[in-house]
Amino acid sequence: MKNRITSLFDIEYPLIQAGMIWCSGWELASAVSNAGGLGIIGSGSMYPHILEEHIQKCQAATNRPFAVNLPMLYPDIDKHIETIIKYKVPIVFTSAGNPKTWTSHLKSHGIKVVHVVSSVKFALKAQEAGVDAVVAEGFEAGGHNGRDETTTMCLIPMVAKELSIPLIAAGGIGTGRAMLAAMNLGADGVQIGSRFVATFESSANEAFKHVVINVNEGDTQLTLKELTPVRLVKNEFYQKVQTAYETGASIDQLKELLGRGRAKKGMFEGDLVEGELEIGQVAGLINEIMPAAAVVSEIISEYREALDEQQTEKYTF
Repeated sequence: MKNRITSLFDIEYPLIQAGMIWCSGWELASAVSNAGGLGIIGSGSMYPHILEEHIQKCQAATNRPFAVNLPMLYPDIDKHIETIIKYKVPIVFTSAGNPKTWTSHLKSHGIKVVHVVSSVKFALKAQEAGVDAVVAEGFEAGGHNGRDETTTMCLIPMVAKELSIPLIAAGGIGTGRAMLAAMNLGADGVQIGSRFVATFESSANEAFKHVVINVNEGDTQLTLKELTPVRLVKNEFYQKVQTAYETGASIDQLKELLGRGRAKKGMFEGDLVEGELEIGQVAGLINEIMPAAAVVSEIISEYREALDEQQTEKYTF
């Protein structure tokens, strides 16, 4: 399976595991890379010395390319970048900020840079900043999201029409058929987050993993758009957020309610009552905790099966 993404990253399949905070450590990243995709370490929840440890362990566990996800709002981002350069991490995915800030510096050290966006406007800005590829993430995604609520099916063809660099689709993708649909819409590859949360190698708390595999349609909601938009499972904390909206809470009151460490409390420590439980709409299709390699294999097999079906009379008019 060769295309612009597999060639850019030197990987077997154009399938990228998202760099999710509290869920994406070295074990998950190395497992996905060993299975032929691109694994990503999520550095947004790591102190600098913890990221260094994860990079070292990932390099020991795989001889294939892997990446680090780097939220631009991270307070010690310069230390993370020093570590990434020191250990010659080949690829960095930046998010939640201006790609111009660090792209040229990273590329001067031979590092490929990909930026995550939620709109055509920001995709073009990322391309102008010199990134090597763009991830366009639709409204369905888990974690932090765009404010415009543009769905993946609408976003991908609009971005593909405007970009000349490779495009990776994200948001609501957790199966091979969804992967093929995204690529039919103009993407060169896909980034998948939620499906990899429910894997043995994910660093998510076991209690949170079991919440994910029991999520049904309608059990998540995009909220807190005034702060940083995030899709949450409708637990007790989510209900407190909704009550705050109903009583006309100010932005400062929402910030106070959110506090610090909510995501860690929920996804990493397993507090299913007061924690922030971030997951995408596609969780309604996730029913089993599996090895990461099995997830990659299942998605690629289904992709190929669906691709073969497109050649049948069912799709001929």
